Amino acid sequence: MDTRKLAYFVQIVDSGSITKAAAALHVAQPALSQQVSSLENDLKQRLLIRSKKGVEPTAAGHTLYRHAQMILRQVEQARQDVETSGATPSGRVSVAIAPYSMASSLAPQIISEVNRRYPDVVVHLTEIYGGVLSEAIKNGRLDMALIYEPGPIRGVQFTTMIVEDLYLVISPKAGIKAADGEIRLRDVAGLGLFLPEKIHTLRQIVERGFDESNLRLRLMGEVESVPSLARLLRANLGAAILPRSAAEALFHEEDFQVLRITGPALQSKIALCTPDHEPLSEAASAVLIILKEMLQNMMSQKYGQ
Repeated sequence: MDTRKLAYFVQIVDSGSITKAAAALHVAQPALSQQVSSLENDLKQRLLIRSKKGVEPTAAGHTLYRHAQMILRQVEQARQDVETSGATPSGRVSVAIAPYSMASSLAPQIISEVNRRYPDVVVHLTEIYGGVLSEAIKNGRLDMALIYEPGPIRGVQFTTMIVEDLYLVISPKAGIKAADGEIRLRDVAGLGLFLPEKIHTLRQIVERGFDESNLRLRLMGEVESVPSLARLLRANLGAAILPRSAAEALFHEEDFQVLRITGPALQSKIALCTPDHEPLSEAASAVLIILKEMLQNMMSQKYGQ
């Protein structure tokens, strides 16, 4: 389908008259009418109803009008992207990072590396939960997110970057004896836990693990602040459950015990989330490549993954 015909059709509908559209487009009226007839022949549908007052789109015309607007916008965006593809990426890129994750420790490296490679790109970093992620990315408020993977969400796609077992993080004052560095889930159930609120995917993973093992979760409180969590654990008021990488990244200066949960093991996934309905901008694509490189290097250096 010729995009010029679509542009002519949109102008006719917007103008409400073939005569007015012809004047706006600087095209002869008979030639414009011929383009509409050609479209109608291609689609085998009547697209316009003509009267003394002008023209109105038929039901099929309304449908084509909506699609034509979208197609023309995408063609224009493609043209602009191609024109600027030889230039250094620039613009604002918004990235969300899950709280309570190893990824949250990457903020300094992300800013530093993006500034080094692409000085004209401005990164906006925020923390956000999976429950509100879908709308934020679908409506364009976020370009991408690095979060605990919550499962399929319409309008976004996930690329799993890290799969990790969950660990119990607890003060050495608790007196937990685990020479092999492991603790069974039924023993975890006897401890008070500090977890994020229910909207957080990490909380949902823990609750599902307890439910499937017919264990009761003893919740001491919902804590979203890492500094507050560290103080609570240091005071031996309870324990937390995190991936090993997150525990080591967030509490690297502490002497907390970090014990792998077994019987059964609980697993979490860190994933990159992007929209599935339109391509990323060149600047966002550049930042996405940097994020992937950082995660892969971090896991390779620390754990040989």
